[in-house]
Amino acid sequence: MVGRTRGVNRAQLGAALRALRVASGKEAKAVARSALMSPSKLSKIENAKLAASAADVERILTAIGVSDEVKAEYAEVARASATEATAWRLLKRVGVHKGQQAAMALESQMSTLRLFQPALVPGLLQTPEYIRAVLQRHDLSEDALLRTINGRLERQAVLYDNTKSLRFIITEPILRWRLVRPPMMAAQIDRIISFSRLPHVDIRIVPLSIQQEDIANHAFVIRDDRMVTVETVHAEVVVTDPRDVGIYVNKFERFERMAWSGDAMRSLAEGIRDDYLREQETG
Repeated sequence: MVGRTRGVNRAQLGAALRALRVASGKEAKAVARSALMSPSKLSKIENAKLAASAADVERILTAIGVSDEVKAEYAEVARASATEATAWRLLKRVGVHKGQQAAMALESQMSTLRLFQPALVPGLLQTPEYIRAVLQRHDLSEDALLRTINGRLERQAVLYDNTKSLRFIITEPILRWRLVRPPMMAAQIDRIISFSRLPHVDIRIVPLSIQQEDIANHAFVIRDDRMVTVETVHAEVVVTDPRDVGIYVNKFERFERMAWSGDAMRSLAEGIRDDYLREQETG
């Protein structure tokens, strides 16, 4: 019976996904378009020429429109490889802007995002100038740089979708780490303050002035308690094992309890912004 995964291992997953798509009556091109991937990539996945990542499976199943029960079963098969890493050098080879497209696909399908960032302003909150400063470390061509910047700006449309819950935790040093000139840093902080006023967006700052209870190891993103994306120096790691996802959820909640939100957060951010503006005036 199509839709059941009993006996299906990771090597057989592509054929099982193809059977599901055929049973749904949907053309491969339509599914690929909805899943934000090329028909060529979908074909390779279905014919076991390319291993499907957990994110690929999630997008394909959503595009096919299977029931939650079937989706859960196939997701469990995908979790047979609990942690997947894609080296930045490989992503650069296929196009860093495609990483933005993949992230946008995941964000369009999620209902809740929780993001912890101790090193940089989160991509969804970045100004164009800040995005450029961040991406320049990848040594991209000007064309690739512009395409990736535009891709990240397109992703930011999700911030205005009030059907989603978007929760960000950043640390105070982020606002003091000068990736761009003082006036641009002030503009970046203003952008964070502005988004914090949206009712479905919660932005919190872990201040330096309080006693810390945990360690800000690295950035991570949790989508719907089902998938965690971790950015390391050399690669992007996707975690889907529920036990490991739970570790990140707990860590996020610990920082969430100690971080400042609302008016207290905005007051802290405004003070740092004003320091940049005074520096500009006296410079």
